[in-house]
Amino acid sequence: MNDHRRLGRELEIFDTDPLIGSGLPYWLPAGAAVRKAIEDYVHELERRHGYQHVNSPVLGKRELYERSGHWAHYAEDMFPPMRVGGEEFVLRPSLCPHHALIYASRRRSHRELPLRLAELGGMYRSELSGVLGGLTRVRAIQLNDGHVFCPPEQAAAEVSAALDLIETAHAQLGIRAARYRLSLRGEGAKFVDDPALWARSEEILRDVLRERGHDYDEEHGEGAFYGPKIDIQIRDAAGRESTLSTVQVDLYQPERFQLSYVGGHRPAMVHRSIVGGLERLVAQLIEVHGGAFPAWLAPVQAVVLPLSDDEMPAAEDLVRRAVAAGLRAELAGPDRGSLGARIRAHRLVPYQLVVGPREVADGDASVRLRDGSQAGVIPVAELAARSRPSY
Repeated sequence: MNDHRRLGRELEIFDTDPLIGSGLPYWLPAGAAVRKAIEDYVHELERRHGYQHVNSPVLGKRELYERSGHWAHYAEDMFPPMRVGGEEFVLRPSLCPHHALIYASRRRSHRELPLRLAELGGMYRSELSGVLGGLTRVRAIQLNDGHVFCPPEQAAAEVSAALDLIETAHAQLGIRAARYRLSLRGEGAKFVDDPALWARSEEILRDVLRERGHDYDEEHGEGAFYGPKIDIQIRDAAGRESTLSTVQVDLYQPERFQLSYVGGHRPAMVHRSIVGGLERLVAQLIEVHGGAFPAWLAPVQAVVLPLSDDEMPAAEDLVRRAVAAGLRAELAGPDRGSLGARIRAHRLVPYQLVVGPREVADGDASVRLRDGSQAGVIPVAELAARSRPSY
């Protein structure tokens, strides 16, 4: 079983240390490379679909979360306030209050809408130690978040567009959804008590799911405190289910922040996360691919293997050319063992470039794929092109 907690450490993707704390993993170089590839891919995917990227602080005053409703409905999942002078600051549990303030920073015309804001940002959840594990349940989350501000009558179209992006990204990453879940309000003070607001938001999400022909399950008590959501569920190697991507319709926070556009109209706020938190996503990718990531995602995309010391100068030059072309490439010289041993040690690398006397004479390398097949001579520029994601 490809348990990411074991395999992720063996592949040197991530690790933990008790001095940092439970639920606070750190990324090793291979993991940082995977994470950066995902960040770049999602950033470009969003840009191509009309998103503007922003950056906001991971802290906010307690009053911000009182305004957003988090303090009343979500405080038990937040870290306690930190007092600085006469003010209290909180590690944010989500990015939406900051994005609401960015929207409210100036007057908005209807011609600006829909306004699509996206950010890869940190958020923090005060999870109990008993539920923490590997990368799937952590206390510090790097979330691929985004918020679309639009007239309420456009919310359904924006929800559907967000699902398009989610399904595109999942296909590129090799992820298959276990099921779609329509997450609804539950009982108690955790959820905003406004039945009409919930009914309007739920109707939008149901209509989109039906129009797209998705089978889905309805579950009460799984919604956000301010509104319902479509959750795309995944299962890990042990069959445990969790939420990866999500789309939410929020008619509550626009009211709380008094958001408007010219004419005094109130926008709807569509929350969406295309690939969710990077920690949970990478955990899933480790288990789905068993460490044999798609070429565009692999920590090392190409390894250069000279047959002997005689080929080392040509091999070093090939590595330099590969890196300059945009590949994550490294050299595995004869000092690391026989050619067979080096190939086995790099069995998860998509492209293995063998350099012998003939390749030195020709100025090329023979490309061996990780499944053992021979791909012949492939120019470095073409290898780089093959190692990019599609959009």
